[in-house]
Amino acid sequence: MCDKLTPHKGLAILQGKCPRCQSGKMFKHNAMSTGFMQMFGDCPVCQLHFEIEPGFFWGAMYVSYAITVAIMLILGIGTLILLNDPDFWVYIGIIIPAFILASPFTYRYSRILMIYLFSPIRFEEKYANK
Repeated sequence: MCDKLTPHKGLAILQGKCPRCQSGKMFKHNAMSTGFMQMFGDCPVCQLHFEIEPGFFWGAMYVSYAITVAIMLILGIGTLILLNDPDFWVYIGIIIPAFILASPFTYRYSRILMIYLFSPIRFEEKYANK
């Protein structure tokens, strides 16, 4: 089955919106608050239950791992090129703080990508206009 790409799907992913209506928020707080991990159980707009089955978001750990590895590779290669292969501790001093600062985003986007890419939920026009 071919997934029809909606015009706002990319924007909905970036903003952390519900995959069915693409207007309800998935998370209660913004990524830089202390409650960045708190997710709505159901979409505030279309009432979609986000956790499709028990443990659905355990798979988001693999997505988070892939995002984290990509960030670390980009930073490592960038450090190698821009700083002309500095000492090992320079790599550590750049990569570890960046990893810590990016953690709220990797947590959130791993869940968002998990539900958009690996669930049967698709955009439905009838829920978008509520």
